[in-house]
Parts: sequence; structure tokens; C-alpha cells
Amino acid sequence: MAQAMAAAASELVATTTTLKRPFGGDGLAGDVDNTTSINGALAADEKPKARRREADPAAALAAARHEFGEHGGVNMSIEASATFTVMEPDTMRRLFAGELGPDRGDMYIYSRHFNPTVLALGRQMAALEGTEAAYCTASGMSAISSVLMQLVGAGGHVVASRCLYGGTHALLSRFLPRSSGVRATFVDDADDEAAVRAAVVPGETKVVYVETMSNPTLAVADIPMLARVAHEAGAKLVVDNTFTPVVVSPARLGADVVVHSVSKFISGGADIIAGAICGPASLVNAMMDLQEGALMLLGPTMNAKVAFELSERLPHLPLRMQEHSRRALAFASRMQRLGLRVLYPGLPDHPHHARLAAMANPGYGSGGMLCVDMGTEDRANRLMHHLQNTTQFGLMAVSLGYYETLMSCSGSSTSSEMPPEDRALAGISPGLVRMSVGYNGTLEQRWAQFERALALMQPATVPAALHHKTVAAAAADRDVADAGHSNHRKH
Repeated sequence: MAQAMAAAASELVATTTTLKRPFGGDGLAGDVDNTTSINGALAADEKPKARRREADPAAALAAARHEFGEHGGVNMSIEASATFTVMEPDTMRRLFAGELGPDRGDMYIYSRHFNPTVLALGRQMAALEGTEAAYCTASGMSAISSVLMQLVGAGGHVVASRCLYGGTHALLSRFLPRSSGVRATFVDDADDEAAVRAAVVPGETKVVYVETMSNPTLAVADIPMLARVAHEAGAKLVVDNTFTPVVVSPARLGADVVVHSVSKFISGGADIIAGAICGPASLVNAMMDLQEGALMLLGPTMNAKVAFELSERLPHLPLRMQEHSRRALAFASRMQRLGLRVLYPGLPDHPHHARLAAMANPGYGSGGMLCVDMGTEDRANRLMHHLQNTTQFGLMAVSLGYYETLMSCSGSSTSSEMPPEDRALAGISPGLVRMSVGYNGTLEQRWAQFERALALMQPATVPAALHHKTVAAAAADRDVADAGHSNHRKH
């Protein structure tokens, strides 16, 4: 049965459509247009028609198949059922035998296996990232852990950048070694090709793992170089693109698998937890195998209602990323002129500015993340206190991609899973404030709030460019803030 189900799943990406779906092709990557007959199969005299693969993520999303609702609605229907009925007893046997399925007769068994709404979102994600297929999961960490468990296996070896999201670092350094004997070698400088090659264990390294833009130091990975090293070793390059959806397309640069915490920029509302795995159809199908598939057996299933909400937000993602990037560049430039130590790849003096410019999709900027290094955790905390509680510039919260600016001191929050020595090796300063720059309010309004908060810091911590702020002006700012403070929600 498992083999038959896997065979049915493998047909999912070959793809067919029914009369319910008005656009031909599966829309997985926007590169094939299959004209179908009524029963969903290619007619005998028909051949798949090649269609240009769209290089721009927004164009690729627009070229993906539009899923209409059951009764002709412009939005697709939400298939909220956990299980699916059949009209005849023999149909169930044929489903489990692989003779019928999502691709053959538009039939489904159980939503942990395949769900129509979740599959539709997967097609959009594959189009966005330019991959053959995609599968959406219940969280970003479930996407990351499932991919690593599927590709690496017990006792396997991973080469990873030292600077990673704290949860991913803990997964590779603690959980997977304990649970399945996976060994991880962390490379201090993933830019050093010789160091990455030296970390590879011939015949044992299965995955090279990096983030497009590292969390939180905003180093930009050399994806083409890392792909070359991984492939020469017979390994896969897995790239976390959470910080830079639309901005960078890792699969178009050589990455084998792209993972996302969809909870962040893609969702945009700080109200959904979700993940995505974008890659070859063979990988997605293997992960859905009934007996050996990490997705099928671990069950990080996305809820159909969540998939529907996300599918409605994806068309706006390119516009949102453009504004996140525009605001982040403006703030980073102004902060730097004030004498603050700023990390932002869009600044010309960032060590990876040219690399990002060469890899990025034109027109989407350099992303919405920036860092301000205040030197010590105490100064970082005082700045964030004023930014939130005095001037209402942003919110002290983890995560990113929200329309309000979110900020946290990474060393004591999202990177706290890393031992102090690892944080030091990764270049994570104790006073590093990570900001996910929002687009709510006007740019000038938010900048004035930032300047007021900075002026309220002790003089020794304020850049010389702000010394023109008088004590009287600072006091006036405090009076205004105190008047409205009681109405501002505390965190």
C-alpha cells in the first residue's frame, strides 16, 4: 500500500487539471502548461507545452494557477475536512492502491496526507521560490526539522554556518545528536570556501545548511559557492530564506531546498504560525511516503483554514517587502549618519553589500531587517525601553515581518539557546538590537520617534550628532510621553 500511495503522490507534480480548475498546468513553478481533457489526463495527441519560467517572484506568483472556489468564487474554497468520503466501497481500495488520488479524479483520503487547500498554497510557494514543488507545514521549525531528518538520517553529518537562528542551532547541536546521532560541524566563517570544504566529511555529509541572511548578524550567504561545494561532496544545500522572501530566490542560485518560517514576512500579521518546504518533487513525495516520510509520519500538518488565509496574503508580499526594504534602508542610513553602529546589507559599507546586490531580485531592496549595536545589553535595553514605552517607535517582541517595528536584544532572546562562546564566535554582540522594520505610520513620524528615544539616553551613549538636543527638549519629550504612557500597553 505504501508503495502504491507513494506512486500516487509522485504523480501529483506531473500534473493534471479538471473542469473545476480553469487554468491548465499545476502552477508549481510556472514552467509547464499542461492542457487537459475532461478526466484530467493528457489527450493522446497532446503534449505538455513549455512555458517560460518567470524569474521575478511576483511574476511567478501571478503565473501560478488560480484556484477558484467550488461555486465559481474568485477565492478558492476552504476544504476543512480531516477525512474524505467516497461513493462506492471499491473507490477506497483504488485510492489506497494508488489508482485514484488528488491527481487522478481529484480524490483525497485524509488531510494529514494531502489536503486540497494546503496543496494550493504549496503551488503558490513553489512558484514564489521557483522550485518544482512545495509543502506547507504547521511551523517553520517543523519544516526545518522534517527536512533535516529526511535528508540526513541517523548518524549523518551536517555542515552549518555558526550564525543561525537559536532554535535551529539547538536542533543541530543538541536535539538531533541526542535523538538520532546526527553530527553537525559549525563553520565560523561560511564565506571561507576552504573552511567549508574542510568541514565536509566525504561520504557522510548529507546537508550544508545556511540562512540567506543570518539571524541576527545579517551576513549574506554566498549561495552559488555553497551550492558548488555541497554538490561536489554529494550533499544538498538547504537554505532558510525566512528573512528575505521575494528579495532573494535561493533555488535559482543553486540551493536544493528552501525552507521558510511562513509566520514572519510571508504572513505579515504576527497572527499565524506556519512553515514551508520548497524543493524537488522527489523530495516532497519522499517526505509523504507512508512508511518512511518525515512529513507523513511526524504529522506537522497545516490547517486548511490557515492555508487559505496565507494564500490571500501572498499576492501582497512583493509590495510589502518593497516597503519593508525602503523603510529599513532609510532608517539604517540615518542611524549611521548619527554615528550609531548599524548592520544592514543595503548600506554600501556592509561587507556583503555587493554580494546581495548580485544575488537579489531587482526592485525589492535589501530586506526589512537591520541591527543596531549598542555595545552592552544594558544600553540596548534602555534604548528599547524608550523606543517602546516613551516614544512608541516600535514593540519589544521577537519574530519579524509585522507591520509595526519589532525589536529584541538577540543575545538574550532569539539567540539565547546558543552558548555564550558560540554567540561570540558568531559575532553576536551582547548589545545587538535586532529590528524588523515595519511600515505603519509615516517614515518621518517614526524617525522622529527614534531620535527622541535616542536623545533620552544618557549623554555618554548618545552619538555626537544628537548632542544638540537640549535638556529642556528632552524633558518636554518626557512630559509628552508621560501624558500618554498610561494608555500604552505594557509588554
